[in-house]
Amino acid sequence: MKKILTFALCLAAAGSISAQKQVVDQANKLAGKNDKITEARDLIKQAAANPETQNDARTYFVAGKIEFDAFDNSFKKQMINPKDPSVNPLEMGEQLLNGYQEFLKALSLDSVPNAKGEIKPKFSKDIASKINGHFNDYFNAGGTFYNEKKFYPEAYEAFMIYGNMPSKSFASKEVKSTPDSVLNTAFFNAGISAYAGNNLEAGANAFKHARLNNSDNYQNYVYEIACWQYLASQDSTKVDQAKNEIMEIAEAGHKKFGISQPLFINNLINSLVLDNQIDKALNEVNTLISQNPENASLYGLRGYVNDRKGDDDASVEDYKKAASLPDVDFETLKNASKKIFKVGTQKWNNIEGATPEQRQEIKTKYFQYAKDITEKAKAMKADDSDLNYVIENIDYALETFFN
Repeated sequence: MKKILTFALCLAAAGSISAQKQVVDQANKLAGKNDKITEARDLIKQAAANPETQNDARTYFVAGKIEFDAFDNSFKKQMINPKDPSVNPLEMGEQLLNGYQEFLKALSLDSVPNAKGEIKPKFSKDIASKINGHFNDYFNAGGTFYNEKKFYPEAYEAFMIYGNMPSKSFASKEVKSTPDSVLNTAFFNAGISAYAGNNLEAGANAFKHARLNNSDNYQNYVYEIACWQYLASQDSTKVDQAKNEIMEIAEAGHKKFGISQPLFINNLINSLVLDNQIDKALNEVNTLISQNPENASLYGLRGYVNDRKGDDDASVEDYKKAASLPDVDFETLKNASKKIFKVGTQKWNNIEGATPEQRQEIKTKYFQYAKDITEKAKAMKADDSDLNYVIENIDYALETFFN
C-alpha cells in the first residue's frame, strides 16, 4: 500500500512540474506573435511565480525571447514602412529593456552547477548572440525614450545597458571594441536622462561611470558635481558623502582640464576648506600661483582661503592683487570689494584717538579702495543687486565716517 501511495505522490509531483513546463511551452509558442505578447507575458509571470519553474533558466530564456522576438517583428515592419501604424517605438524600447533583464536572469541560472557539480549551459550562447546583436538598438532606444520625455528609468536604463555591455562577460569582440568616447557619450546621456527625470543619485552614478572611464567631456564633471550638491541640499544624511564625492570629482576635473576650467579648482579648494584642510588648500593655490602669477582668479581664490583661515591682512592683499590684474572677473571683483570694505569697517571701529593721518590711511586703503573696485565691477554688470547693495554701504560709510 505504501509503495502505491508513494508512486501516486511521485506521479502527482511530476504532473505538477509537467503542467508548469507546459505553461512555459505555451508562452514559447506565442513568441513572435506581437498581438499575443500580453498573453505570453502573463503565462511567464505565472511560471516565474511557481516554485516548480521559477528557478529554471528556460523560464527566463523564453521570457526574454518573447520580448526580443516582438522587437524584431516590429523592427522588420519599420524597415518596410517607417510610418507603419502598428509599430510603436516606445513599446519596442520597452521590449529591449524587458528582454535584457529576463536574459540576465536566465544567464545566472544557466550557469548553476548540476547535481554532479558540472556547469552545462543550455541557453547562454543564444542569449549572448541575441543581446550582442541588439547592442546599437539600446543607444537608439535611449534616444527615443529621451525625445518622448521618458527620461527615467527608461532612457537612463537603455543608455546604461549600452555603456556597460562591453564590460560584460558575454560581450562579443565587436561590442568590446566600441571606443571609450562612444561609451562615455552613452553614460553622459544616461546621466542627463536621470537628471531630467529628477533622479539625481542615478544621474551621479552615470556621470561617474563616464568620469572613471576617462571622459573628456567637461560638462560630465559639472553635472556630476551639480547632482551631489543638490542631493546634499535635500538630504542631510548625504552631506558627508557629497563632500567626499565633490572633492574627488573636482580633483579629477582639475587634473584633466587644469585652470582653463576654474570650476574644478574652486570646488577642490572649497572642499578642502570645508574639510578643515586649510594648509593643504593654501599649498595647492600657492603652487598654482607660482605657475600662473598673472591669474586673477587664483589670487581671489587664495583671498577666500586666507579669509577662512582668519588672516584678514593676507586676504585683503590677495584680493587687491586679483583686482589689479587685467583678467579679473566680475565675481572676484565683487568678493574683493566686500572683503576689503569689511576689514576697513573693523579697523575703523577699533581705532581710538586716531590721528587724521591714520583715519585718512584707513579711508584710502580700505573704503576708497573698495569703492574703486565696485566701480570696476559695475562697469561689467551694472544691474547686479548684490553689488549695488555693497556700493550703497560703502557710500554711506564714506559720507558718515569721513565728512
